[in-house]
Amino acid sequence: MLSPNEQRVLDAANELVTRLGDNPTHTVAAAAMDTTGRIYTGVNVAHFTGGPCAEVVLLGVAATDGAGPLTTIVAVSGRGVIAPCGRCRQTLLDLHPDCFVIVSASDGPDHTPIRELLPNAYRNSDIAPARFVRFDSRDYDAVAAGRKTVTIRYRDPIEVGPALFVFEDDDGYRHLRGVIDQVDSRRIDLLTEEDVHRAHASSVAALRDGLRGHSPGLSDDEIVAVVRFHLDDEASM
Repeated sequence: MLSPNEQRVLDAANELVTRLGDNPTHTVAAAAMDTTGRIYTGVNVAHFTGGPCAEVVLLGVAATDGAGPLTTIVAVSGRGVIAPCGRCRQTLLDLHPDCFVIVSASDGPDHTPIRELLPNAYRNSDIAPARFVRFDSRDYDAVAAGRKTVTIRYRDPIEVGPALFVFEDDDGYRHLRGVIDQVDSRRIDLLTEEDVHRAHASSVAALRDGLRGHSPGLSDDEIVAVVRFHLDDEASM
């Protein structure tokens, strides 16, 4: 299911591909949103040499306009949502590793992390993209006040170091600058009361239920990441 922000991204891509009509040179439209809530668009350039995909053109447009990290991207043709090719997947993973990609699903468009589209991928150590961590908008006050200093994640690789904390609202994003201090692996059934307290949850059971809400069918022996963080009070927004 798409969030309101993701739906706006999809709408922008659909509107652009409709304007392209039957143009044989430009057959695919892409749209993306960055962490400021701005939307960027681009189209492919078909050529006998191959030509760039719409997603790659969009990345250039976004960079030219000073975009922040991309949160969501989609490509559409006259047939609807299309998945990025292998080259685009690698490019997105290198430059925007925390981005969600809108893809087709049996019950309509849905999002998936770019890393899920390219498992066991090569990572270019020469590229150091800006990282961000997604939080539920309901967590904003607790994180801002320092009451929540732990987040529990499943299949969501988070790295130690500075990161932008992104809280999605229906009409954009709120942000806090933070630092990821420590990432530990732990079985769900071994989560502790300290984890519960720092994660600002009411109980271990509630914490587990919250994880299963995001990942239905999660068993107690699954491994999750216990991520400790603090706000970077000296960082400018």
